[in-house]
Amino acid sequence: MAKTSVQYLCSECGWSGPKWVGRCPECSQWGTVEEFREARPSARSRTAAPGHDRRAIATDAVSAVSATAITEIGTDTVARVPTGFSEFDRVLGGGIVPGSVVLIAGEPGIGKSTLLLETAGNIARTHRDGTVLYISGEESQAQVCLRATRINAVEPNLLLAATTDLGTALGLIEHHRPSLAIVDSAQTIVSQDVDGISGGSTQVREVASALIDTAKTLDVPVLLVGHVTKDGSIAGPRTLEHLVDVVCQFEGDSETALRLLRAVKNRFGPTDEVGCFDMSGEGIEEVTDPSGLFLSSNGDTTSAPVEGTCVTFTLDGHRSLPIEVQALVTDSVLPTPRRAVNGVDGSRIAMLTAVLYRHGKLNLLGNDLYVSTIAGGIAKEPGCDLAIVAALASAAKHSPIPRTTCALGEISLTGQVRPVPRLEYRLREAARLGFTTAVVPILRKPITVPGLRIVQVDTLQDALASLRTQS
Repeated sequence: MAKTSVQYLCSECGWSGPKWVGRCPECSQWGTVEEFREARPSARSRTAAPGHDRRAIATDAVSAVSATAITEIGTDTVARVPTGFSEFDRVLGGGIVPGSVVLIAGEPGIGKSTLLLETAGNIARTHRDGTVLYISGEESQAQVCLRATRINAVEPNLLLAATTDLGTALGLIEHHRPSLAIVDSAQTIVSQDVDGISGGSTQVREVASALIDTAKTLDVPVLLVGHVTKDGSIAGPRTLEHLVDVVCQFEGDSETALRLLRAVKNRFGPTDEVGCFDMSGEGIEEVTDPSGLFLSSNGDTTSAPVEGTCVTFTLDGHRSLPIEVQALVTDSVLPTPRRAVNGVDGSRIAMLTAVLYRHGKLNLLGNDLYVSTIAGGIAKEPGCDLAIVAALASAAKHSPIPRTTCALGEISLTGQVRPVPRLEYRLREAARLGFTTAVVPILRKPITVPGLRIVQVDTLQDALASLRTQS
């Protein structure tokens, strides 16, 4: 075993020092400094052997690697590997870049392994002349095969291996030279060259470095699964995210089938894209047009309006999604009225209720308020304020808002309706879905969307009047 030197590493920011401290001096986090044993280079690499010149050794090393002018390096021959999911390719920037390492992180049971196994099946199905290698450190070959059979990912050129040894995993990649290698997961693979338990900072850093070096050397793309901590951050040292080329977060509510894939870091594409997937018993299916998922009428604007509902549009990366906000207002029998929310910010509901009382002339301070979104949608950005207030006013006055009307705008403490970013993009998506009227703040520059009547309002009272919820 290689000699090791003991250092202490912060798992949050990557700070290292010779002594253990309870609080990291770099990021000021408590309890994040752990022991890290880094393998020392051999004495032969540190010092020249007797009778050998150090400059000669350096000359030999330079001759093995040559520097090339950047203008002479061509990128036209770099062909991305399509994953078989257009949503996955969207997040990656067009597909998997050969030689890249992509880290997929998410909560346990969210569907990371299922997504990657189905991706492996798609690539193995389209690349008959190559192989796809799936290395599992958590399940046996039989368990992975059972899941592959369930999701229809069984292909003759899809190779399965079950090991937790880093040397064995690297040997398999070097021997087969696959079109794609998947390692599930980084926290279960152990290197025999360094000390430390499986999943510790030392082991995760060593495993990630070795896999990245192999991927770059052999030009083999690697998809690496990563675990997350209880607060949702990626487990292991922070340097793990710096080492890999792409970091993706696989998110979703365990009570719903909707799954979202976000790019947190991407050296080969944008970081503001999001992919939508649907989790079912037969595997994961992509949702290319998720607009109707967050509407109770499934996008049917011709159905009868219902009081207490209003539709707004949020931005998730480059994608605009409609979110239906539902509100229920009842007389309270409790000394302190109840406020129950789902998918919206509870503290913002309290603020909007106060603004509605002061500037909207509608007193809901003594009522029980229930505000929710549809199908796990998130309406926490300030641009959803106007739709939330409209839904509350509609429920309190029993005055339904037409289903062809949407509302977008932020509400300030003074009762002013303020602009939201990329408003034209949201309005065009509203027109595409069949909405005919949009209540928006005062426009800084004219916006024309065919088929959509844009109603500009400056104050909360004007907005409520336009939405037909003011008495």
